[in-house]
Amino acid sequence: MKTNGPDFYGERLISEAEIVCFPNPSPERDYEISIELPEFTCQCPFSGYPDFAVIRLFYQPLEKVLELKSIKLYINSFRNIKISHEEVANKILNDLVAASNPSWMKLEADFNPRGNVHTVIRVSHHLK
Repeated sequence: MKTNGPDFYGERLISEAEIVCFPNPSPERDYEISIELPEFTCQCPFSGYPDFAVIRLFYQPLEKVLELKSIKLYINSFRNIKISHEEVANKILNDLVAASNPSWMKLEADFNPRGNVHTVIRVSHHLK
């Protein structure tokens, strides 16, 4: 039995992650969905050290709703990527908006303090 490498089923699922949506069950009603992902990780592009954050997503669906497991796998795909706080928050928002086309969406990336610095990035999208 192999015990390391990309053959772990979780690593395979993460590497194949796609954002999946399903039809909004109540498109006639305005409502808000909030999702919290407390174990986000990526890597600092300057030091290579890990960055940890809580990702909070708020959105109002139109025709599509984001499927939770696919969001989890997509978010986990950043764990070995060297990317700045600002870039990753904007990339996640862009990808989720492209997949779901919400009425509006807000994302907050609340990074754990490192070196006495605490960073919170807030990005938003609204239909024009």
